[in-house]
Amino acid sequence: MKVMLTELNDKNADVKQIAKNAIEVEELLSDLLQGLKSKNETTRYNCSKALMVISKEHGEILYTAWDYLVEFLHSENSYQKMSAVNLLASLVKVDKENKFEQIFERYFNLLDDRSMILGIYVASNSGQIVMAKPHLEKRVTEKLLAIDKTHHTGDRKELIKAGAIESFSQYYPESSNKLKILKFVSEQQSSKSPKTRKLTKEFLKKWGS
Repeated sequence: MKVMLTELNDKNADVKQIAKNAIEVEELLSDLLQGLKSKNETTRYNCSKALMVISKEHGEILYTAWDYLVEFLHSENSYQKMSAVNLLASLVKVDKENKFEQIFERYFNLLDDRSMILGIYVASNSGQIVMAKPHLEKRVTEKLLAIDKTHHTGDRKELIKAGAIESFSQYYPESSNKLKILKFVSEQQSSKSPKTRKLTKEFLKKWGS
């Protein structure tokens, strides 16, 4: 990485400004993408954050790097996988070539990744995926309803369910699986996770009737 190296190594870096600069200069965008492989934790973090800003505001620019990001789903580095999981979900809204459909299973298999954090991110990102691609709603819902079948145990599984409930809340009105979702969420009222219980209460208050 030749450009912005000093800024990207700064824990107080202005990632929004970095993102703005990268939108205007292709070389800077390339630096950010390469930075996801950096051994420097601060650099990786800043690059990921800046790319997320770009994905939300100018996804079409980052969409050209879709295949590059998909490669990180196979990484042994959980942080790299985390960045890919979040960025790809954010880019689904501009996925005109239906590339996400090709990686659907690979993406949702990460619900059962050895890292609980990956499972949480996949679950909580599912809502925006469905909102962007409604035709995938049934398949996504089936994956989320099957969280109990993952290898995760105890509180870890409960936190992944919290992510699922966040997603259900986003697309429940348009879902074709309302009864199954409502049953799943209702069963979490006695969850050991305070966060999951809180989200369950909010969901049922809004959609339970």
